[in-house]
Amino acid sequence: MSSDDEGGEEYLFKIVIIGDSAVGKSNLLSRYARNEFNLHSKATIGVEFQTQSMEIDGKEVKAQIWDTAGQERFRAVTSAYYRGAVGALVVYDISRRTTFDSVGRWLDELKTHSDTTVARMLVGNKCDLENIRDVSVEEGKSLAEAEGLFFMETSALDSTNVKKAFEIVIREIYNNVSRKVLNSDTYKAELSLNRVTLVNNGTDGSKKSQNYFSSCCSR
Repeated sequence: MSSDDEGGEEYLFKIVIIGDSAVGKSNLLSRYARNEFNLHSKATIGVEFQTQSMEIDGKEVKAQIWDTAGQERFRAVTSAYYRGAVGALVVYDISRRTTFDSVGRWLDELKTHSDTTVARMLVGNKCDLENIRDVSVEEGKSLAEAEGLFFMETSALDSTNVKKAFEIVIREIYNNVSRKVLNSDTYKAELSLNRVTLVNNGTDGSKKSQNYFSSCCSR
């Protein structure tokens, strides 16, 4: 452990999960955060979030992951929900094409309300429903390529790719922040009791190096 890490250098990133109602956002979060799945989960009103930690380059990275918790049913996802977000999972249900058709609207909303560089992943959830698939893997990949997104198919039911999806987004955020720390004054470190808080001033100067694609069959 380097002297910089003594006492635990820490990063805290806000990630939002967006998409139409009933695409499985809450179950994706509960599967990742608590390894739980509720087959009969109901939409709730308000905002829910879980905080998960992982280590990258010897540093503790915490992700505060926010779920719209039913707000999308009333088109009430507001700018406050997006404020400060540096990562986003845009989720659709592979068995319901209408949820895939809504992805563009969610991306527009994210762009409108976020003022930072956001690491974005398109997530085709419920890939365990292969027998009633309504959106092909190729369609998901094509949209992700066109929009410059990471792409992955997941199943909150059987855990396929759930952890991988979240961790790719968290690592991309960390890489974005690290590049800005090295190359500009956009992010300023505020040191207090060996805790590092990264403040984004809103300048977008980075480019995604490459996309990551994974279908349901990838483990």
